[in-house]
Amino acid sequence: MHFIHRPYIPGETIAAVATPPGEGGVSIIRISGSSAVEVAAHVFSGPVRDYKSHTMHFGRVIDSAKNVVDEALLVVMRSPHSYTGEETVEIHCHGGSLITRRVLQTVLDAGARAALPGEFTFKAYMNKKIDLAQAEAVQALIAAKNDLALKASESQLQGTLSKKVQHFQKELIDIAAILEAWVDFPEEGLEFASLEEVVKSLSLIEHNMQLLSRTFEEGKILHEGLTLCLAGAPNVGKSSLMNALLGKNRAIVTEIAGTTRDLLEADLRIGGLHFRLMDTAGIRNAEEIVEQEGIRRSLEALKEADLIILLLDATRGIQREDQEILKHASSRKTLIVWNKVDLPSEHLPPPGAIAISAKEGQGLSELKEALQNLVWKQGSPSKEEVVITNLRHFQALQSANQSVNHIIEGLKSGVSPEFLAADMRAALKELGTIIGQDISEEILSAIFSKFCVGK
Repeated sequence: MHFIHRPYIPGETIAAVATPPGEGGVSIIRISGSSAVEVAAHVFSGPVRDYKSHTMHFGRVIDSAKNVVDEALLVVMRSPHSYTGEETVEIHCHGGSLITRRVLQTVLDAGARAALPGEFTFKAYMNKKIDLAQAEAVQALIAAKNDLALKASESQLQGTLSKKVQHFQKELIDIAAILEAWVDFPEEGLEFASLEEVVKSLSLIEHNMQLLSRTFEEGKILHEGLTLCLAGAPNVGKSSLMNALLGKNRAIVTEIAGTTRDLLEADLRIGGLHFRLMDTAGIRNAEEIVEQEGIRRSLEALKEADLIILLLDATRGIQREDQEILKHASSRKTLIVWNKVDLPSEHLPPPGAIAISAKEGQGLSELKEALQNLVWKQGSPSKEEVVITNLRHFQALQSANQSVNHIIEGLKSGVSPEFLAADMRAALKELGTIIGQDISEEILSAIFSKFCVGK
């Protein structure tokens, strides 16, 4: 088996910095492999070989010239009770890029190899500490942008998705045995199950797999977040609303129409959701070339955004410019919001409308609640629900479902069971790829190369 174009050697000792780069109080150098304890013994002042598993010890990191590199803490995690399943050692040295590099280089000079991205987790997968879906959950956990994404990743890491997939596999294997018995013992008169019962069971499996794959839309929202576009005519208060939602002055606000000429972007969290907030140039007929380009980009953002807040000025009501913008905004993803309701006006927002004052912070809670309701039209996923957040898993489920559907249609049409064996194998293979069964080297490389070095 190959890992990112390098042969996988069981027990090969690797090392890397396991903490983020930069200045900090502590840095961790992780060593894992059959020689991890020996490597650590060469660079640490204490009797590393005699240390009990999972106990912390103080000492000094010493290089090959007998120079003290740093004072540090060291912990040994004996196989198989470690993240990778192999002998593992962690050295906790002082933070800072220079001292961390020196400690790592000392470890590499003692015989360890520099780890590749995700190679520690790859070892855990190869040593059957986790399956592939759980390995991918590790990366999703690190990259989680909100509480809901974090919970979904934690659930997958605990094996909830894997158990669901294994349950589908078991049910299909049981049905495959029945189909095979029909072929092998056609004249024996053995009652394994009727055709109707098998079709009913397959239909239930297909339905449950489809229900799981449908959670991908929710999972995509959790994992990737959403783009939220602030749109409207000039001077309706888009930049003021952006600043109010962020709680800081990110956008320039003036009385001059067309102040915002380009897209401004910022990260925003609302109710456990992550948004990429975009403030756009005011959309109107413009002659100035720079403003025209800003308006063109605004219209493009309207098309690509997941959600749109179309801001209207409550002091002047709906104008022709507003009506033109409405033509470009999809109604299913657009919230119409009336701003400047703190100012006197003859134009009252319609009953039930979202009314705010970005300047005074009025109505922002109602706006945030409306955004969440628009996202979770069918309700947010429950803590117990298994949610698909990975495109690879979604595609595998869809392919497996298609194969199961072929079997159902074939049985209903009177196709002999032996001619449906290929579809059954295809369904089982697709489900297996989710948890790492019969997976190609290319897919493994693609998955683990996305990890950071040291994980």
